[in-house]
Amino acid sequence: MKPSQQGLMRIVRATQNSLRGLGFAVRSEAAVRQDLLLAAILIPTGIVLGDGGVERALLVLPVLLLLIVEFLNSAIEATVDRISPDLHELSGKAKDIASTAVMFALVTIAVTWLLILFG
Repeated sequence: MKPSQQGLMRIVRATQNSLRGLGFAVRSEAAVRQDLLLAAILIPTGIVLGDGGVERALLVLPVLLLLIVEFLNSAIEATVDRISPDLHELSGKAKDIASTAVMFALVTIAVTWLLILFG
């Protein structure tokens, strides 16, 4: 069991872990790189195109949601692969369901952008 950290050191360690995880994901997951590129385009575009704070938030937040879901999807895939590299029905099911979550995050972006910009 790891010794517990408190206060500022806990925040520093958590930030280091998060940045290490970001690095792992960027280096090993093409989907993460693609979603980060999409975010790099859509977030500034949403800030420019949004009419006021609420619209800007509604254009940007689904993009951040996509990144969150993609990181969780990558973590699920890595965990399943760690458990066993063999093909198994439940492993495939877990990966497919996590992939479905990414798909719905992408649909959320599309619907939100279409409704705000053309609705």
